Amino acid sequence: MKAQNKILTWQQAEEYVKEQKKQGKSVAFTNGCFDILHAGHVSILEFSRNQADVLVLGINSDASVKRLKGPTRPINTQEDRALVCASLQAVDAVVVFDQDTPYELIKLIRPDVLVKGADYKEEDVVGREFAGKVALYPILEGRSTTNTIKKAAQK
Repeated sequence: MKAQNKILTWQQAEEYVKEQKKQGKSVAFTNGCFDILHAGHVSILEFSRNQADVLVLGINSDASVKRLKGPTRPINTQEDRALVCASLQAVDAVVVFDQDTPYELIKLIRPDVLVKGADYKEEDVVGREFAGKVALYPILEGRSTTNTIKKAAQK
């Protein structure tokens, strides 16, 4: 499937998840800014995909990233970030959300597994009440977009 076809609207994502579940497949969801793709991103996406048959990835919109990370972010547009992530084998669908958290999106699609980095406590994971279970991914130390930007600025 072409990467572009994996980028879904909220309504398409809701229908996609319902169809996958109707076919007996389990659905995992994780989210983030995914501004400059790095090994930490790839690792959490592969971990997330291994938690279920299908992985839906929520990506913060440009406005959301700017509110969360500051006026110089994102580096890449939401369209570019969505397309790069959609091209990855581990990702089955990508949905952009404009809110600061994916709460409403999680509430809409109701994944079987909600994945976050282990820097979160399970009770602090947004939307956990709409998922069958929460899986926490052990983060790769030193891998972050902020660190990548800082390192690039030093050169």
